[in-house]
Amino acid sequence: MALISTPEERFDAVTDYDYPTDSVTVTDDGAEMAYVDVAGDQRGSGHADETFLCLHGEPTWGFLYRTMIPRLRDRGRVVVPDFIGFGRSDKYTDPDTYDFELHYRTLRAFVEALDLDSVTLVCQDWGSILGLPFAVSDQPERFDRIVAMNALLTDGETALPDIWHDFKNMVVAAEELDAARVIDGACVSDLSEEAKAGYDAPFPDEESKAGAYAWPPMVPQNPDMPGADRHAQLRDDLETWEKPFFALFSDSDPITNQYRDRFRDLVPTASEEPDVWVEGAGHFLQEEAGEACADHIVEFVDRR
Repeated sequence: MALISTPEERFDAVTDYDYPTDSVTVTDDGAEMAYVDVAGDQRGSGHADETFLCLHGEPTWGFLYRTMIPRLRDRGRVVVPDFIGFGRSDKYTDPDTYDFELHYRTLRAFVEALDLDSVTLVCQDWGSILGLPFAVSDQPERFDRIVAMNALLTDGETALPDIWHDFKNMVVAAEELDAARVIDGACVSDLSEEAKAGYDAPFPDEESKAGAYAWPPMVPQNPDMPGADRHAQLRDDLETWEKPFFALFSDSDPITNQYRDRFRDLVPTASEEPDVWVEGAGHFLQEEAGEACADHIVEFVDRR
């Protein structure tokens, strides 16, 4: 299993995301997960009132949260990891190396290595597919609140929309995957050239994109697929979840919008939060409405 790292010079031109970066080893063969950890003016102080754990999805990295971090760090510590295969984290070069449990185990190893607690989980896309079962069913004692942003509940019982299958098939068939183009296509507004460069930075060649190729077909699509059992347990556990839960979805994402009311109906505390949609944003609402999302999250923390 070949393991590579994106050369650091690839990130030299990335704008608005110049936070110090650290990493922790999360696999037996030495794969390292990179992360940003900021709190006020002191990186990683760990003494803030709140800790925000922000998890990205496909095919992004922590850069996705760049416009949210300044507002969140005013309220507490902000921890933003890159999943294995993405961002500054190590990358396997064979798509077959990646599976649901690899990502789940490495998320657990990351959280345990930093010994995070009193956490507000902020998750979207694959960040929710992995983060929600971990926070709700695996180690709920570490988590005080959950913000599910354009999130999915992939127990295999709810059919994913046709547009998602079109996306999955496009990735599977692609001879060359253009990460920035994928993200731009799922946004309402056009990405800036600086944003495109930021999203392309982790992927200097096709070999480095193995994780991005692997994620779409890995989404649990029926009850027999790996990970569907974790989401079936998540579904059951959410029915009795008593901690604050905020379903924060954008108004223009055909991939996840069906899940927004499902979460609000399923989780007892979700209906206690404002019935809002983030306006003018597509699938990557952090990119198009990051400051508004951060304001909603801080208000949620202050309420609960």
